[in-house]
Amino acid sequence: MPQRRIQVEKPVAAKAVAQSAELRARFDAVRAENAVPKEFPPQVQAEAEQVAAAPDLPERDETAVAFCTIDPPGSMDLDQALHIERDGEGYRVRYAIADVPAFVRAGGAIDAETRRRGQTIYAPDHRTPLHPPVVSEGAASLLPDQVRPAFVWDLRLGADGTTTSTSLYRAMVRSTDRYDYDHVQQAVDAGGADERLELLKEVGTRRLELERQRGGASLPMPEQEVTEDANGHYRTHFRPPLAAEDWNAQISLMTGMAAADLMLGAKVGILRTMPAPDDGAVTRFRQASRALGVEWRKDVPYGEFLRTLDRTDPRHLALIHEATALFRGAGYTPFDGTVPADPQHSAVAAAYAHVTAPLRRLVDRFGLAICEAISAGTELPGWAREALGSLPEVMAASDKVAGAVERGCADAVEAASLEDRVGEVFDAMVVDQRDKGRLVVQVDEPAVLANATGDHALGTRVKIRLTEANISTSTVRFDIVG
Repeated sequence: MPQRRIQVEKPVAAKAVAQSAELRARFDAVRAENAVPKEFPPQVQAEAEQVAAAPDLPERDETAVAFCTIDPPGSMDLDQALHIERDGEGYRVRYAIADVPAFVRAGGAIDAETRRRGQTIYAPDHRTPLHPPVVSEGAASLLPDQVRPAFVWDLRLGADGTTTSTSLYRAMVRSTDRYDYDHVQQAVDAGGADERLELLKEVGTRRLELERQRGGASLPMPEQEVTEDANGHYRTHFRPPLAAEDWNAQISLMTGMAAADLMLGAKVGILRTMPAPDDGAVTRFRQASRALGVEWRKDVPYGEFLRTLDRTDPRHLALIHEATALFRGAGYTPFDGTVPADPQHSAVAAAYAHVTAPLRRLVDRFGLAICEAISAGTELPGWAREALGSLPEVMAASDKVAGAVERGCADAVEAASLEDRVGEVFDAMVVDQRDKGRLVVQVDEPAVLANATGDHALGTRVKIRLTEANISTSTVRFDIVG
């Protein structure tokens, strides 16, 4: 079954007391089933409070630079702050990333606990953080009007957005403005936005074009969002994407590519890699496009073809789900002394490393420390170098847990939204075919992706009857009736 991208958001409205006990219990059960940690051990919390009060601060001061953050509403663990200005015919991008190593002592209690957790785990009711909140949502977070230590990526770009120089250093920074994606989009669309946001659009658009030229590929999968209303009820819906999210993502991708270049040049580091889809997967995808009547010329790469798909078109949406087979095998590739035989991330169409979310993802802390030393021409920290070989296993395990929790909780919310509608008939579309008459359907309303029984082709509009909606097992099932 294709995996869904699920964005969990909390609205501004206060959480109501009348939250469903059964649904809350199911979220707890999903976490327990996947051995998600609960509270931080006392020694970890104690160390976090100590380092929050006395971190290892850099001497360099860049608090005069007006950085801004762009995150979902309500976020407190702010990893990145951005500043863009014109630089001749090109651009200068400074991208400040939370200096987590300033708060994590090698071999200490926080270090050990974060290696056990791997990453922040998100669920509709709350998140299970990688670091104690006194660090991740307080002392290390790039919150507005707070002076914080950061790794600052200083990237110079040509007029077309190509990176022409890279440096990385630690410095004290201050974010002056906190934005969310809706605000950025509305401000830019209205005209006269903050120059940093106008330039974000310029740079983001140019980087998207460079991605197209490289042959990069992104999957326009509908994003299923779980939100909580003012009455404490959880709902699912499909959220239309914003261009501002793509612009912002390009800054992170550009930084990850710059980090990979530093690592490859020094022959040491850890890359995020993904193999190109094999010929069989591409052939099957071409067959699906023909079966759905969606033209795909032989001279057009699959990444370029994906950009032409419209998720509001039933045939295209079915094909988008089929395309998940082209995006498999992602992992982490450490190296020390020799360059990997295949350093590429096929979707990025370049070498790439994770270095922009250290508050939420373990591997980024090590990548940042390594890149800073390479950029400065100093010896790599032993603690970072020594950990390279163990990081892929830790990250793979935590990725598995994160995906399972996300799916289990979202399925439970779907079941909760439908439990009083068993027997009703809904409009839907077939988006995947499995064996023995088992299908995957996307319901028009509410936003549900679920299993169904029947024998229909991809992209077919169907009528389906809800036969089961069980919160306690996160199960929703339908039968096709027409």
